[in-house]
Amino acid sequence: MPDSQPQQPHSSSSSSSSSGQTDVAPLLLCGARLADGRTVDVRLGGGRIEAVGTAGSLAAEAARGCVARVDLSGYLLLPAPAEPHAHADTALSADDDGPVSYDPQDVQRRATEAALLQLGHGATALRAHVRVGDVPGLGALAAVLQARRSLRGLAELTTVAMPRLLTGVAGADGLTVLRDAMKMGASVVGGCPDLDPDPTGYVEAVLEVASEHGCPVDLHTDAADPARLARLAAMAGGLRPGVTLGPCGGLGRLPVEAVSRVADQLAAAGVTVACVPQGGCGGVDRRGTAPVRLLRAAGVRVAAGSGALRDVSNPVGRGDPLEAAYILASVHGLRPEDAYDTVSASARAALGLPEVRVEAGFPADLLAVRGDRLAGALSLAYSRIVVHRGRVVARTSAVREYCNSAATVDMGLPRQGRG
Repeated sequence: MPDSQPQQPHSSSSSSSSSGQTDVAPLLLCGARLADGRTVDVRLGGGRIEAVGTAGSLAAEAARGCVARVDLSGYLLLPAPAEPHAHADTALSADDDGPVSYDPQDVQRRATEAALLQLGHGATALRAHVRVGDVPGLGALAAVLQARRSLRGLAELTTVAMPRLLTGVAGADGLTVLRDAMKMGASVVGGCPDLDPDPTGYVEAVLEVASEHGCPVDLHTDAADPARLARLAAMAGGLRPGVTLGPCGGLGRLPVEAVSRVADQLAAAGVTVACVPQGGCGGVDRRGTAPVRLLRAAGVRVAAGSGALRDVSNPVGRGDPLEAAYILASVHGLRPEDAYDTVSASARAALGLPEVRVEAGFPADLLAVRGDRLAGALSLAYSRIVVHRGRVVARTSAVREYCNSAATVDMGLPRQGRG
């Protein structure tokens, strides 16, 4: 097995403007392979892609010392992935004894480490669901918001406030806490209507708070009730800037005809589905993945997230977007290009982020992986270089070695290689 050495800088000498943009020196990515087969040089500056030219066409600037240079020979250059469905407050808690600790210091440490792990995989933007009310109160949210501040310049971390109950007498406190969470700095109104005695009332309350604050909605549901999902789509259809549902694994347990009707309603409402191909999100008894091919065929935007990262729901969760894309391609039959879209373009759109293309004028959020084709990168991508806002923010290098034996020589295998 290869040994991976992720190198994730957690500080920067670059100055930051009041808008949060980081001022960094121009950077030239040389000899990168694109998904369409071209080999190019890419110049970055001001957090954006300034120029893309044939290999060697931009090298003169680097030779004059005008820009820093990164050699990407042997690498495939892609728009960076984004993580649309993470659980920052419980991440990396699987090995802890007893219940999950919601002590703010513990949550901040785990949330920061989890974000850095996912950044090392390539995710330069993450949306984290954070429980508010009852046990954690607002302490977990405050801790994740502090982690967000400490990650500024490395990755974009946004938070979804997730109250447990919002209806009836028991839900009155939850509604107050939810409004307080939005005032504190949560970016998205969320929740799990499946846990409330009145799921419809729960959704109505979430949509009302979202309308008050002009923010997106991201609801966690695995219900296998097509009528409930249809009502949810109809209720959410008029809300902008957007509604995301996930992981929707219950749809995979429904007959095709029922799913098709729900898919049409979700598409008409403009609802995004954030599936979790790795499973293990929200409970170990709720496995399964939404029927992504059917949803996409109906015109539903489908993003793919990692869900649980080594918590009780999935103690071996990796938080790797390329793993999610691999599963969608290998198990659910998506073309590699469509599978990668779910973790990149569609995931960014679900987060309200601008599109990234390897073209001049687009944001410089990029992922370079060792290899020359997307299918191969999804199959085996250990070495990665991550660029956020025009700056290399993480590197992972992997080396594979074989012993010097007759077996390896006869098979024609290299004695040492990089993957």
